[in-house]
Amino acid sequence: MQKTYHFISGLPRSGSTLLAGILRQNPRFEAGISSPLNGLHTTLLNAMSLSPENATTLGEKQKRRVLQGLFDSFYADVDRPVIFDTNRMWTARLWAVSDFFPDAKVVCCVRNVAWIMDSFERAVRRNPLDVSRLFNDESERNTIYARVDTLGQRNRPVGSAWSALKEAYYGEHSHKLLLVEYDLLAKKPRETVDLIYDFLGEDHFAHDFNDVRFSAEAFDHAISTPGLHKVEGKVEFKARQTILPPDLFERYDGMSFWADRKGTQASVITAKRIDKNLSQKEQ
Repeated sequence: MQKTYHFISGLPRSGSTLLAGILRQNPRFEAGISSPLNGLHTTLLNAMSLSPENATTLGEKQKRRVLQGLFDSFYADVDRPVIFDTNRMWTARLWAVSDFFPDAKVVCCVRNVAWIMDSFERAVRRNPLDVSRLFNDESERNTIYARVDTLGQRNRPVGSAWSALKEAYYGEHSHKLLLVEYDLLAKKPRETVDLIYDFLGEDHFAHDFNDVRFSAEAFDHAISTPGLHKVEGKVEFKARQTILPPDLFERYDGMSFWADRKGTQASVITAKRIDKNLSQKEQ
């Protein structure tokens, strides 16, 4: 079966698991949590390029076939024609994605960074009998300030994803990106998903937003943070009070660079765009 590849990327705790759960309802689509393909791609590319022996015996066509073969091998048992591979760092390699999958699109889930930190903190506190492996030692996990600032570093889950997304957002292949705000996906899932389908050039599908289910228990238990990737039930937005201290919340609030459309060709789903799309359908 000839497969079409797209990608899910963006920021953590921003709806990528929810989006995967929704997309999987369509029998044409395969989607899941973060896959190992980005890391394997990097490792193979380094092995083929940095070794003098390999670099002189492997041509560009061979390298491309090897890297593309990773995807075909990994998804060989998936009997669905459209594959969404998920990894936060695909946006840091958008130039590579564009090279071996010229028609691929990248759906990037985004959210106010302060609320991302709030979500991570809640996930850690939900499991008081576990020591989360999101942090390397006690100095990184001993207070909420240490935990949040650790996650925000450039080589950690939030900081690395934020930097990678910003690189792609202002890069030469930004037209391949569609940014999807978590709040809009939760508040208006049907309208938001319709716009995602339009971006992908796919026919709309009648999703059941009252019963979306997806989990990755093995992955979450491996990092001692159960429930980190779990979606079940109705898609809805639940307003809440942040558990971050005010100064810590303020430190990460206002980092939503995608609110500025200058210098990019990326598409962004906004409330205004949803309203405009609904108005056009009613005419």
